[in-house]
Amino acid sequence: MAVYKYKARTKEGRMSTGTVEAVTEGEAAELLSEKGLIVLSLTETTLKKKKSLLQMNLSRVGQKDLVIFSRQLSVMIAATVPIVEALQILSQQTSNPDFSEKISQIADSVDGGMKLSSALSKHSNIFSHFYTSMVKSGETSGKLDEVLEYLADQMEKDYDLMSKIKGAMIYPLFIIFSMVAVGFLMMVFVMPKMTQMLTETGAELPFLTQVLMNVSSFMSTYWVLIIVLFVLAIILLKIWASSKLGRLAWDALKIKMPIFGNIYKKIYIVRFTRSLAVLIQGGVPITIGLKVTAEVVDNKAYQSIILDTVKEVEDGNSMATIFQHSDLIPKMLSQMIILGEKTGKLDEVLNRLSGFYTREVDNLVLGLTALVEPIILIIMGVGVGGMVAAIIMPMFQVAQGLA
Repeated sequence: MAVYKYKARTKEGRMSTGTVEAVTEGEAAELLSEKGLIVLSLTETTLKKKKSLLQMNLSRVGQKDLVIFSRQLSVMIAATVPIVEALQILSQQTSNPDFSEKISQIADSVDGGMKLSSALSKHSNIFSHFYTSMVKSGETSGKLDEVLEYLADQMEKDYDLMSKIKGAMIYPLFIIFSMVAVGFLMMVFVMPKMTQMLTETGAELPFLTQVLMNVSSFMSTYWVLIIVLFVLAIILLKIWASSKLGRLAWDALKIKMPIFGNIYKKIYIVRFTRSLAVLIQGGVPITIGLKVTAEVVDNKAYQSIILDTVKEVEDGNSMATIFQHSDLIPKMLSQMIILGEKTGKLDEVLNRLSGFYTREVDNLVLGLTALVEPIILIIMGVGVGGMVAAIIMPMFQVAQGLA
């Protein structure tokens, strides 16, 4: 959101100066025109609004809040309630105080003459480019209530999909974390006492036992340093992953990982097909829809493919031209897109593809859950067996020797 300084003339011929907030210069001129001003000059300023501490923090507005907001606003607009009044009602009814404050600010902006899509775009940490683009298409077509209802439906589908994936991963991650934590505590606090007993016997110890004793000795001596280095490594990894180079590498790694890589690919395909279908149905041109969808997909490898596709479409070629030569795009997707373009039913084809790949993700997640559990049990068995072989067996042999 930029601030523009303007000079304008009223219909009565009086000069008027001031500032106006808008996403683009054209939108700023349009806002002034709607107020009955004839724009003489319009200049973007370097003025920046100070952000409050709350605005600087990460937004705590969740997907559920957005779904409820979209659905309730849709109902009120369909019931011919003025947008400003509808927003004020939602601001009072919303249980999330952060979101309530944002809705109130949006209501003030709309009351001041700003379009709803522009007011939403001021809060990009809550309302994505995809969301604001759809709202803008609803304003243009006069079907804002239908667009908001459709957005709520799509966000619910996204929420359900991600909830299934997170739910399937909670158990394996909990087991892995517990294994690591217990193993660390054993090596730091329990193993030194057990190995001390073996050392005092003076018996010759197996190689595996000696290795385990050395590792335990190191960890028990420097356990504080190990924890600090572990936390520091996580922080540095997050910083690296947020950099341009790190993001490229991380996104490439996600789709190449064994087992998980295939799931990630399907998720990105679902996001692409579902988002583009919604935008096309909302009347958004395909080229603009592709640019918005590239952001929604949220993976640099897929973003590159989609943005290359934009150039092909602008040159008058099929949307599937780039897709057909990419290993990241399923052949069926390219073939169905060509069919959709020929029949003029691209949005319907994309919706069907979205449903198909959503079911594929569901099946993969179920298969992953069934696969991970035995793998974890095997790892636990190997870990416990290794400790038994390294510690318990030598102690048993010493006891037999003493007997």
